[in-house]
Amino acid sequence: MLIETFIVGMLSTNCYIVSAQQTKEAIIIDPGLDLPTEAQQIFDYIAKGSLKVKLIVNTHGHQDHINGDATIEAKYKAPIYIHKLDAAALEDIEKETYPAPVLLEEGSLIEFGDETLEVLHTPGHTRGSICLFGKQLVFTGDTLFAGGIGRTDFPGGSNRDMQASLQKLMQLPENLLIYPGHGPSSIMGEEKRVNPFLTNSF
Repeated sequence: MLIETFIVGMLSTNCYIVSAQQTKEAIIIDPGLDLPTEAQQIFDYIAKGSLKVKLIVNTHGHQDHINGDATIEAKYKAPIYIHKLDAAALEDIEKETYPAPVLLEEGSLIEFGDETLEVLHTPGHTRGSICLFGKQLVFTGDTLFAGGIGRTDFPGGSNRDMQASLQKLMQLPENLLIYPGHGPSSIMGEEKRVNPFLTNSF
């Protein structure tokens, strides 16, 4: 599995291009694009690697993570995947027309090439927030950051739900690489030891 990170949008969202080495099939996670130049960087990377974009995954429905969905879909005719509880967010961006999204839930599988990511439903930041769990890594969206967690005071957020979601993530392996929606990557064991939102809660 190859992972390339593009920092996009006004809120510096991590947009990930994740590809299978053998088949060149790829998924795009959280294309929160604001500028045409950001989209072009992604297009250039995909063309250079001869990648085949299979689908788009949104870890949740906030605009800084979904803003480029229509641009990517139009370019590659790639379906958009989002948790069923956040799907309405795709209808809220004015002047954009999306095909019906593929609705995810706990345990759904994202498959590309010989790679598979499992959907973990982790509400708290939004009702439909998800993480994508693989063999050696997890994409945590705005649920878990290096040294922090996502806010719970937006509409649809819940501190109680966030605590339950963090407890779920605490059960994941220590050596798991964490790729969050914003900021640097981390390791699960490190977060269990030093992240105050984990160490003070459990």
